[in-house]
Amino acid sequence: MASVSGQPAALSAEQAKVVLAEVIQAFSVPENAVRMDEARDNACNDMGKMLQFVLPVATQIQQEVIKAYGFSCDGEGVLKFARLVKSYEAQDPEIASLSGKLKALFLPPMTLPPHGPPSGGSVAAS
Repeated sequence: MASVSGQPAALSAEQAKVVLAEVIQAFSVPENAVRMDEARDNACNDMGKMLQFVLPVATQIQQEVIKAYGFSCDGEGVLKFARLVKSYEAQDPEIASLSGKLKALFLPPMTLPPHGPPSGGSVAAS
């Protein structure tokens, strides 16, 4: 299927802020909040399971919003939107803040280990 506009979406920084705010708002719609809670419960805070359960739901919620702005209604549309947002993050602190809020909705907080590898061996084998 073709995208809504038939051409790649190009948003200004101001438009990107509006779309980001709408995407964030979509996560608080009761139906979507329930979907995300169920996905998080299934993932049990395991990063592999987060990718399996949470990321697809988060992607669907984003797709529902961004398709109205000319992005294709598939994973590629979400990736294009993410790249566009990323391109504005360095220039616009508000976009960087909104982007951080969006990521926090579906990515668990990353905890950094103390200096050095944890006791018990190395992380990767050669």
